[in-house]
Order: sequence, then C-alpha cells, then structure tokens
Amino acid sequence: MDLKFYYSLILGLLLWSCQQPEEETFFVIQGQAQGSTYSIKYIAKEELVSKIEIDSLLEAFDNSLSTYKSTSKIAKVNSGDTTIVVDKWFTDTFNASQKIYKETNGLFDPTIGVLVNAYGFGPGHQHHNLSPYQIDSLLQYVGFSKVKISPSQTIHKDFPQTYFDFNAIAQGYSVDVTVDFLKSKGIQDAIVEIGGELFAIGKNTIQDKNWIVGIDDPLQTPEERKLIATIAVENLGMATSGNYRKVITDSITGEKFVHTINPKTGKPQKSNVLSATVLASTCMMADGYATAFMVMSLEQGKEFLKKHPELYVMIMYADENNKLQQLQTENFKLLLK
Repeated sequence: MDLKFYYSLILGLLLWSCQQPEEETFFVIQGQAQGSTYSIKYIAKEELVSKIEIDSLLEAFDNSLSTYKSTSKIAKVNSGDTTIVVDKWFTDTFNASQKIYKETNGLFDPTIGVLVNAYGFGPGHQHHNLSPYQIDSLLQYVGFSKVKISPSQTIHKDFPQTYFDFNAIAQGYSVDVTVDFLKSKGIQDAIVEIGGELFAIGKNTIQDKNWIVGIDDPLQTPEERKLIATIAVENLGMATSGNYRKVITDSITGEKFVHTINPKTGKPQKSNVLSATVLASTCMMADGYATAFMVMSLEQGKEFLKKHPELYVMIMYADENNKLQQLQTENFKLLLK
C-alpha cells in the first residue's frame, strides 16, 4: 500500500470523526434580574450562550426601563428630564402600552405610576391611604393620551408630574428581548422565564414534546407550590397577573377578593378576579393583557375576549358562593395536559 495514501486515509478518518455532530443536550442558565430570578433552558450540541451575556443584556434592559434604577432612561424621564432620547426598548414598550390602553378604554394605563407611588406600591414601599382630594389631585396626571414620543425620540408629557410605570408589561418584554438574543445565536428550541413570565421557543426536541408549563394556584400559601393547571406551549409567550399570596379574605363573610388600582377612578378596586393567565404571540403582550384582565370585571373580561380570539386565556375567580372557578377560552383548553 502507498504509505502516503495510508496516512491520508487515517487523517481523513480522524477529521471525519471529529466533524461528526455531537448529541444535543440541555443547557441551563440561571440568575437574578429585576428583583426576581430568571431561568433559561435551551437545546444545542454545544454551549452557545453564556451567563455573562444574559446578565449584561438584562442589565442593559434595566438601564432603559427600570423605575428602581435612578440612572435609567425611564427614571430620568419621570424626574422631568425632557432631553432624554429613548431607545428601541422604551419605544416598543410605549407603543405596546398605547395599543392595550386604547383597546381597554384606558383600564390598562402605565401612567398610573404617580398613584402607585402615592399608595406606596412603588420604589418607596411605604403603604398608606389617600384621601379623595389627594386622589383627584393626582388623577389629572394620569392618562396615556397625555404623553407621546416626539420625532426626535424624546418624551413629551402634558404634565411634568406624569410618571411612567411599565412594570406591568416590561418584564414580559424582557423575556422577548432575551428570546430574540437566543435566536440570534442560532438557538431554535428553548424556554425563557423571568420573574414568572415566559416564552417557549420551538419544542423540547430531546423528549420529543412541547414545553410543559405549570400554572400556580392563586390561593396557595407561601409555603406551598400548588398547580392549578399544566399546559403544553410552543412558540407562545405566557404571563400570569394576580395578587398571588395577597388574596384578601373578609373576616366576616369569608369572601375572597383582591384590590387593584383602577386608573380611571384612582381608587383600589375590589374584584373577585383572582388571577389571569394569558398566552400570546409575544410575552410583552401576554403580560400587558394579563394585567388588564385584573382591572376588568369578570363580565368586562368576557366581552373583551370576544374581540380577541387570538389570546389564550384562563381567568381564576371566586363565584357567588365564594368557590374558586376557572374561565378558559376554547383555544386555552387545547393546551391543557
């Protein structure tokens, strides 16, 4: 045998062997962000994304939209700086909020921040009641129709006191931003969860099934982890809104309800809607709509769903007998496991 041919054959076999695809496996990245935690699980043949990259991405996102960071763009806008040029993340969140604001006739309104802070639910965390006079004086600053983005990408506010609070939609958007980053790295199958909001990309191809997600029982105690439903998700964002572990029980009647600030009245609104889980094409929209359902009455929610068949929704509520009930759209039922 020709020795050079023999060596070439051996080298070729070695190179062929080295180039054979490795087995796909799960890669997991976990950390802390936005005052909560995040978890990413993706399927690949090699590590494609690092924790440092994810942490840097989420930190940059907070530098745009976190009201808890005094140096963020939104914090500077809220403080009255009219020179701030907002970025794509701010603009996308603004436009999505405006869409839901119009669809809900103002029941979803991120300019409610001035009231959230006054009640002590914002960064200050000092809870107190407001008088009718105080509420009325603050309501003049609330209304998404009173703000706009100028052609120069700065924010115009009719009242300098108007305060943006995108916390009801921004966390969902941070999931979408992370999903887009994973896709840019060539990842086709993954599940991203940040603070309870999530998006499922593709499928769990290793186990040959859709990603399986559990939905918490809104009446569970802090020590429990009780699921009310389990669903199979593929290429959908999911968000659940509700005062989990903060459901109020009347000491006399035993009635269960939650309090949500109504941006139209400025007052905490008693509601028997305990939680709303929404799945949509993006996690940002799922997050915003889930919040909106918490401000609507159950009947308003039902009417809204007639106009939005694209949403997969489960609403948990207490009926007239104080029993926990579920309202599920037909397409949501198809996801149930």
